[in-house]
Amino acid sequence: MKISDLRLTVIAMPRNTGFVCKHVIVEIDADNGLTGIGEMSDFSHLPHYSLDIQDMAVVLKSILLGQSPFDISLLNKELLSNFPETMFYYEKGNFIRNGIDAALHDLCAKSLGISVAEFIGGRIKEKIKVCYPIFRHRFMEEVEENLAIVRERLSKGFDTFRLYVGKNLDADEAFLDGVKQEFGSTVTIKSLDFSHLLDWKSALKATKRLSQYDFQMVESPAVQNDFEGLHHYRMNTEYPVSEHVWSFRQQSEMIKHDSVDIFNISPIFIGGITAARKAAAAAEVAGKSCLIGTTQELSVGTAAMAHLGSSLVNLNYTSDPTGPELYIGDIVKNPVQYENGYLLVPGRDLPGLGMELDWDQINTYRVDDLSWGNVSVHQLQDRTSQTKK
Repeated sequence: MKISDLRLTVIAMPRNTGFVCKHVIVEIDADNGLTGIGEMSDFSHLPHYSLDIQDMAVVLKSILLGQSPFDISLLNKELLSNFPETMFYYEKGNFIRNGIDAALHDLCAKSLGISVAEFIGGRIKEKIKVCYPIFRHRFMEEVEENLAIVRERLSKGFDTFRLYVGKNLDADEAFLDGVKQEFGSTVTIKSLDFSHLLDWKSALKATKRLSQYDFQMVESPAVQNDFEGLHHYRMNTEYPVSEHVWSFRQQSEMIKHDSVDIFNISPIFIGGITAARKAAAAAEVAGKSCLIGTTQELSVGTAAMAHLGSSLVNLNYTSDPTGPELYIGDIVKNPVQYENGYLLVPGRDLPGLGMELDWDQINTYRVDDLSWGNVSVHQLQDRTSQTKK
C-alpha cells in the first residue's frame, strides 16, 4: 500500500460564542482505494500569521506521495524536519504534523480493519472523564453568564469544569463563590488554568487568594518555558501542577527541573499521536501522570485524542477534550459522543478513527484559505440557512 494523493480542505466553524475557528481537514489516499482522515485543528490562535494552504499541500505531497503509510516513524521524522518544534505553545508546525499523523493512523488502521486504539496498543478504557471549559472573565458582568453555562452543561451531564483565571481575579472569585453557593459538591472545579498569563509569583498569590474554594489542580501558572518558575511555584503550593507539552526539549526541561506533577498532553500541541505517545511514555518513566489536553478540536481531532487516551496507562486525571460541544456544527456524519461527563471512545467495530466526513456540512463551512478575518459568523449562518431550505 502506497500513498497516492493528499487533499487539504479549510473550514471555518463558529463556536457557540460566535468566534469563528479555522481548521484543516486532511485526506490521505492510498493506491488500494482507502482514505485516511485527520484534522489540523483550530488555527485561529496567536501568533497572527497564516499559512498558504496550496503551498502547504505541495510540500506535504513531496514528503508523502509514494511512501508507505505504515512508515509512520520515518514520515514523522521527515515532517519534523520540514515543520520543526520552536518551543512555542501554539506552534502551527505542530498543528500541521498532528493532522498528517492522525490521517496516517486512520489509514493504517482502516487497512487492517481495526480501530486506531487497537493499532497503537489496545484499549485500557472505553470512556474518558472530561471537563467543560469556562473561559476567562474580563468583566464582572460575565460571572452570571458563566454560571448559566454551568447550569446548562450540568443538565447535560457535565459535572466537572476547568476555569481560565488571572485576568480579573475579583470576577474569578465571584464565579467560584457562585458555584459553591448554588451547586455545592455536585459540581467539581478541575483546575485553575492561568494559561501562562501571569508570572509564577503572581500566579501563586492568586492561587492563595482563591484557595478558599475547592479545585483539584493548577495549570500553566508561569510564563512559557519558565521551568525554574514552575518549580518554585510547585514547591510553594499544595495543589498538583499541570503544564502542556509542546516540544520534547520543553518536556525534558520540566522533568529536569521537577516542574510539574501532571503533563497535559495533546496531539495538537506536540505534533500528533506518535509524538503524544512518546511524551506520555516519557512522563511514565519520570513517574508523572497525564491528562489529555485540547485546543477545542472538532470530532475528527477529538476522536484521535479519545483513541490515544484509551491506551495510556498513566492517564490519571480528568481530561479536557470537549471541543465538539463548543461549536454550532461539525464535519462528520457521526460526531463523537459524550455521556454523563465522559468522552466515549469510538467503538471497536469502527475501523480507524471511526469518523466519516459529511460533505454537506463541510461545504457549508468551507473557505478558501487560513487568513485572518475574511469570514464572519453571519456569512456562515446564511450558508447554513440556505442549506436547510
